[in-house]
Amino acid sequence: MPPSSADPLLISFQEHYADLLAFLARRLGNVENAADVAQETFLRLSRLADSSHILEPRAFIFKVAGNLALDRLRQDRHRSALHCTDGLPDEVCDQQASPEKRFLDREALQQLDKSLAALPSNARLALLLNRLEGLTHAQIAQRLGVSESTVGKYIVHAMRHCRDWLRQSECL
Repeated sequence: MPPSSADPLLISFQEHYADLLAFLARRLGNVENAADVAQETFLRLSRLADSSHILEPRAFIFKVAGNLALDRLRQDRHRSALHCTDGLPDEVCDQQASPEKRFLDREALQQLDKSLAALPSNARLALLLNRLEGLTHAQIAQRLGVSESTVGKYIVHAMRHCRDWLRQSECL
């Protein structure tokens, strides 16, 4: 619908359409969405009963378009959150891990077992008591008959050893 010659707001819209489209494309990151929002802006402006009180038509047009662009971005974000499928196909189809994942996990456990077997017995025991049994340094120290600081050293040594062992096995 062509604007009436008496409506300065719609005339201003037509005069600044190219600038408005560029503004919306930058804001939305998509020329097609920018054209949609520009059209929606025109419809909003054409529905205004009285635009004579608007002192800066260009600024008003850009403000309306900016608000509509913001609404569009929010709708798109909401829509994409509803359609997010991260992790769903595996969980919906099969609750068990894939054969490849099970194989890799088993292989990693074997490497960890080898790493633990290569540790001195007190360091291995301190690490296992701490990580698997959840014992504190004081409880482990009492059980092993060493100081708490020694338990801390054992655990740090065991963690470094396991980390280095796993890194070394990955390189092979």
